[in-house]
Amino acid sequence: MTTPTPDDYSTAVRKNKALANALRAARTELATLHEEVRQLTATPNAFGVVVRSHPAARTAEVLVGGRKMRCAVAQTVPAASLWPGREVILNDHMVVIAATEYDDVGDLVPVTDHLPDHRVVVRVRDEEEKVLRLAEPLLRDRVAAGDIVRADLRAGFAYERVERSDTEELMLEEVPDVGYEDIGGLGSQIADIRDSIELPLLHPEQYRAHRLTPPKGLLLYGPPGCGKTLIAKAVATSLARAAANANPDGDARSYFISVKGPELLTKYVGETERQVRQIFARARQRALTGIPVVVFFDEMDSLFRTRGTGRSSDVETTVVPQLLAEIDGVESLDNVVIIGATNREDMIDPAILRAGRLDVKIRINRPDRAGASEILAKYLVPDLPLDAGEVAAAGSPERAVEIMIDAVVEALYHEGPETEYLEVTYVTGQVEVLHVHDFVSGAMLANIVDRAKKYSIKDRLAGLPGGISRAHLLAAVEREVRENEDLPSATNPDEWARTSGRRGERVSAMRTLRAARPQPDDGGPSAVEPAAVHDLIVSDDYL
Repeated sequence: MTTPTPDDYSTAVRKNKALANALRAARTELATLHEEVRQLTATPNAFGVVVRSHPAARTAEVLVGGRKMRCAVAQTVPAASLWPGREVILNDHMVVIAATEYDDVGDLVPVTDHLPDHRVVVRVRDEEEKVLRLAEPLLRDRVAAGDIVRADLRAGFAYERVERSDTEELMLEEVPDVGYEDIGGLGSQIADIRDSIELPLLHPEQYRAHRLTPPKGLLLYGPPGCGKTLIAKAVATSLARAAANANPDGDARSYFISVKGPELLTKYVGETERQVRQIFARARQRALTGIPVVVFFDEMDSLFRTRGTGRSSDVETTVVPQLLAEIDGVESLDNVVIIGATNREDMIDPAILRAGRLDVKIRINRPDRAGASEILAKYLVPDLPLDAGEVAAAGSPERAVEIMIDAVVEALYHEGPETEYLEVTYVTGQVEVLHVHDFVSGAMLANIVDRAKKYSIKDRLAGLPGGISRAHLLAAVEREVRENEDLPSATNPDEWARTSGRRGERVSAMRTLRAARPQPDDGGPSAVEPAAVHDLIVSDDYL
């Protein structure tokens, strides 16, 4: 027998190690294949939605495939994870073995009402309504009537409040912070609006006793820049305050849905009508809570023009009937007030303006002297940085402000050759001279004060004493008038008269009367000033 050599022992050791490694690799591969086979042949797990859990009994009511079942809960599943609406995994014995997240898809439905025990009423297809439970994420997020929620209608849960990107962008829903006290020069119009809108909402029993139907809406019309939008916001604020006084323990607020009229117009057939329906559906849902809702259509003539005029793509032939159907439809508009604003009321379809629809029509005129003083007092107040010399001469900041306001009003409303603005010739041959005050608006007065403030800032930055003075204000008046000199002549004479707020015969020609003067720069009172303005500045009539 041959005796093994050391080399033979080394060779045998290497072969044994290689064989051991091969066996281990084969065992690992077999285990992997066995696990894959086990997974491929395993019974699938079912998913369900928790309806209600019973931690003490380690059971839960689970909705599986539309069937409600009471299932056992494995000891490895924390009871705190079984919130109603959450998805869970069940084994082949219908035992809850794991809890997952909430589902992230579903139907979008509007909420119409609240019920006890974290439930809501939603409107589904074909005006059908359904009761849903609120899942845990919505318990932390307040859901109001009119909100759009994502829901699993089969499971009966609402999971998420969704902000729509189409109609939501066209509606600004807010509670305005503008009151009637913030509006100047429109006392009589505000009184008419309060009588038309607030009385029916605050005293409905009186209207029922007299069998009087409250107006469904009102139209604010008149020249641009005179406060129509401000009044609409003030109506919503006033309704909220009135609701607070009538119900101190309730939700003292109102909804102001401002519709961006021109953006409703689209090239797709039926899309504008759908958005109008959606706006009124939103208003009705908000009104179900008993809170007043104001639907404000700004630039109303852009949406609801007279049908058959041929001035546009005739989209109004279907949009106007849609609005009429919403106003006169079967569904009531309780607690909903419709306000329209326009400076071209002649272009709105007459069917909208008849009695029973927008039956209250209030003209917002240009301010007179007293109204202009009242408007200026809203923007020019004693706590602003005032010229020290003006305050010392007047004796107090309050008196100095009054003197400045009187100077501005006199510069705008004085009738003389220096304030003649336009010569208008009508088709009958009649000639009328219009002055600067025929074009004054609330927006113009606010802009004059803003210009004067800018002049004061520039003086202060230049090393001068600064402070708002009569010189700043009168230079701002001159600048404002000059900037608007050429605008009327660039418009159609037949329609121009409405710019001044005047009615009457057609205009055949017009001519600017203000003499050419050196154009002042934007440096404020340091610019070249006309003699009439200079006389007002140096006059002692206001001291």
